[in-house]
Amino acid sequence: MKKMLVFQTDFTYKEGAVAAMYGVVKSVDPGIEILTATHEIPQYDTWSASYRLYQYIDFWPKGTIFVSVVDPGVGTSRRACVARTKNGYYIVTPDNGSLTHVDRYFGIEEVRQIDETVNRLHREDNGAVSIFHGRDLFSYCAARLASGIISYEEVGPAYPIEEIKRHEIFEAKVFEDHIEGMFEINDPNFGNLWTNVLLSDFKKLFKMGDHVHTLIYMGDEVVFDETIPYYDSFGKAEDHTVMIYNNEINKMGLAEVVGNLCEDYHLSYGQEYKVVFSHE
Repeated sequence: MKKMLVFQTDFTYKEGAVAAMYGVVKSVDPGIEILTATHEIPQYDTWSASYRLYQYIDFWPKGTIFVSVVDPGVGTSRRACVARTKNGYYIVTPDNGSLTHVDRYFGIEEVRQIDETVNRLHREDNGAVSIFHGRDLFSYCAARLASGIISYEEVGPAYPIEEIKRHEIFEAKVFEDHIEGMFEINDPNFGNLWTNVLLSDFKKLFKMGDHVHTLIYMGDEVVFDETIPYYDSFGKAEDHTVMIYNNEINKMGLAEVVGNLCEDYHLSYGQEYKVVFSHE
C-alpha cells in the first residue's frame, strides 16, 4: 500500500517551489497522496521545523512519510537523510537539527543517508542544481519510498544515530515554591507563547483557577511582571487580558485573550526568555 507524504517547509506559497516538489512526487507516482502540514515555517529556522514535527507527527497513521525541508545549508556537506522513528514514521529531511524533538520525545530507530546516485532526480535540462534539494532530492526520494519503488534499506547507507545533529533542549526547573522555564515556540497566528513547563509539573504547585505570579525575563531584564489566571478555556478570561493555559501537547502556554501576546507585549521565544511561575 502506498504511504502518504506530508510536507512542511519554509517556502510559503508565494512562488513555485511547493508546486515543483509536488509535481516531482506525482511524476514518480500519480497515486501518492500529498498533504500539507505547513509551508510557513520561519525562514531558515530548523528549531521550529523540529518542534512542528514533534507537535503533530504522532497523530498521523503509522507509516506516514514526512518531508521536512528547512535547509539553510542546502548544497553543503550536511547530510540528506531519511530517519525511521520508534513510533512508526519516516522523516525525509536535511540532518541539520530538524530531527531534534522527534528523537528526544519519540526516539529514532535508524537513520540513512540518501544515496544521490540513485535517489536524486536527474534531468537533462537542469544540470547539477545545488540550491533546490527540496525538489530534486527530498521529494524525489520520498516519492520513491512512498510508492514502494525502493525499500527503506535502499534509501542509502545507514549511519550512527549518535551522529544526528541536534539542538539543545532545555528542561524546566521545578522548585518548592516556583517553576522556571522558557518560551520554546509561539503560536504565530494568535501570538500565544508556549513554554517548556509540563502540565504535570505545573499542577504540582498550581490548580485550575489559581492566579499565578508570572515573571518574564529577556536576558537579565524583567519585561513582564503580572499576576494572571490559569484557566482551561480562553472564554473564562476577559478580552485583552493575559492568562495561562495548557496547550495541545500538555505544556503551559500564555495567551492574550482576543489579542496577540507577542505583538502587544513585544515578546518572542528562545533561550533568552525565562519564565517564572510562583504564588502571589
